[in-house]
Amino acid sequence: MRTDIVAVLFALCLGSETAAQGFADLGTTAEGFAVPQRNTVLEFPADHGAHPQFRIEWWYLTATLSGPDGQPYGVQWTLFRSALQPQDGTGWQSPQLWMGHAAVTSATQHLFAERLARGGIGQAGVTASPFSAWIDNWQMTGDDDAGLDNLRLTASGSDFRYELRLDADAPLVLHGEDGYSVKSAKGQASHYYSQPAYAVEGVLYLDDQEIAVTGQGWLDREWSSQPLSPDQTGWDWFSLSFDSGARMMGFRLRGADADYTSATWIEPDGSSRSLPDGALVVEPLGFDRVAGRSIPTRWRLRLPARNLDVKVNALNPNSWMNTTFPYWEGPVSIIGSHTGGGYLEMTGYD
Repeated sequence: MRTDIVAVLFALCLGSETAAQGFADLGTTAEGFAVPQRNTVLEFPADHGAHPQFRIEWWYLTATLSGPDGQPYGVQWTLFRSALQPQDGTGWQSPQLWMGHAAVTSATQHLFAERLARGGIGQAGVTASPFSAWIDNWQMTGDDDAGLDNLRLTASGSDFRYELRLDADAPLVLHGEDGYSVKSAKGQASHYYSQPAYAVEGVLYLDDQEIAVTGQGWLDREWSSQPLSPDQTGWDWFSLSFDSGARMMGFRLRGADADYTSATWIEPDGSSRSLPDGALVVEPLGFDRVAGRSIPTRWRLRLPARNLDVKVNALNPNSWMNTTFPYWEGPVSIIGSHTGGGYLEMTGYD
């Protein structure tokens, strides 16, 4: 199917402003779709698969890597699913639309690619057990009966390619209330969990070079039908891995009158605690002009409950994903009370 037609369908599905704001206009009606419910017990491996009764869903992998010479790199692999209507169907009658994003980032380059597909015809999809997610020849596949613990990852663009192996050494983390993640004071929410503790090794192909890399990976799984309040314009999302072995997921949803924040602190042993709105203080410190927009690429994050006070800096300020739904996504470094690295995603910046 022609990609420009699929792109139009995505825009129609997610709202007229979404194409400009990168999934930031998800405060529109969810009529007819399932909505997240408190006290839902997530079940694995079933919930590694798709949830077609919900409007939007993603499988989101980021990794911070280094080459033999110590050069830092970031890698992204994302599969988005969106539904035109809540009733499922087969073949060309399927209302499911799929979009894949892949990127490689260094201090001097940000290379990305996009794939768009129609559901129901085998071009893209996800199976829960054994786990497999794909769009065209981009693949994220798991070992038999291993859930998300061991993954193989491949993707390519016109000027890059990567082949990675990911092995988890910690349990899954459920964000919010056992995976029920509140996104606004009005109660919008998603089902959200992560595997934040992959050891990664593999190969990047850049500039006609083969680069062996190792590092850490983080996989987010999230689905909803109306995750944002209508007055929220976008988000700033951080996944941080500290040299101490602890980790943190945190986000700020920007509202017209007030911001909404949430965080999950993950101990080195994998145990975790979710923290409520206001516990995480997120402050932009510096901006760069990126794709004609003023983008905050330097931040201060404070989490007093964990004695965290850090500055977060983009490896490459020009990590703009100029895709159907444009947004900023790239690796970051961490200095201050804790040191380490991670990833930052920002949507909704004009």
